[in-house]
Amino acid sequence: METESKGEFREPMDEFEEKLVGILTPYPAPPSLKRAILQRRSCERNRKRGRMVWFERLAASIVLACAAGGALYWRHSVDVRKGEEAKQQVFTALRIANRALQQMNLQLEQQTAKRSNAKAIW
Repeated sequence: METESKGEFREPMDEFEEKLVGILTPYPAPPSLKRAILQRRSCERNRKRGRMVWFERLAASIVLACAAGGALYWRHSVDVRKGEEAKQQVFTALRIANRALQQMNLQLEQQTAKRSNAKAIW
């Protein structure tokens, strides 16, 4: 099978090879291609960087919230501990006052009893 191309007889394989060579032959890239590629890469980097900034902000916010929560919890536990200590001190003071009152009552009873005995003797 022969075909005619530009006045010559060629085999079909030669035409295929010419097409293949034409396709595989390098040709220069348009001047705007490099600019377009660099611009696209820059946009992608900025978008990724923007996402990272948001993730960093989110992470920083979470860390700050945890630190503030921990500080509030610590402050609350200190207040509870101080409250318990104050409660113990109040109970100790009440026990001391109660004991002093019991001793005063005992002394009053003794004095009252002495006066009763003294009146009974007169």
